[in-house]
Amino acid sequence: MEILLVRHGATAGNLLHRHIGVTDEPLCPEGRAALSVLDATVDTVYVTPLQRTQQTAAILFPQAVQKIVEGLREMNFGAFENKNYQELAHDPSYQAWVDGWCEGPCPGGESRKQFCDRVCHAFSELVDRALEAQQPRLVIVAHGGTIMAVGEAFAVPKKEYFGWKVPNGGLCRFTTDAARWARREILTITEASS
Repeated sequence: MEILLVRHGATAGNLLHRHIGVTDEPLCPEGRAALSVLDATVDTVYVTPLQRTQQTAAILFPQAVQKIVEGLREMNFGAFENKNYQELAHDPSYQAWVDGWCEGPCPGGESRKQFCDRVCHAFSELVDRALEAQQPRLVIVAHGGTIMAVGEAFAVPKKEYFGWKVPNGGLCRFTTDAARWARREILTITEASS
């Protein structure tokens, strides 16, 4: 089975390098303009509750029915939400978070472990169902953090979390089968292409 993980197109906050997690921003004009139909034959695409993934899916996969998966949503950045590193440069809690490789909890938000556990649980359920139904392809339009969490947890060859960073509108292709998935592995075919 092929697994396609796509990061949503750019939003205004993305262009300003803001931590856009739970903020429900639409695609910006530049983000929309950078996207075009990827595959008009896809019949189902899994998205998050946030409009930027749904808008991206509608452009890339115009014939697909969208199914919302709450667990795939982006990290809740709490007090850091909708701010960039310049605005947070003098915030000691932000500096501590960055110095800790962004693993600790964001004040009022999630830790990276909480986020990754949530995402990987939701992703695993989708793969389990797709393999059981013998689907040839699983298509997900989500967030950069979602792809990094899945890549770090399941992809072969192994890379650390930030090694799976994907640009807006970029994608990763994987494949798996029942035997490989029994080991909780997805084989990397293409990474971080746009």
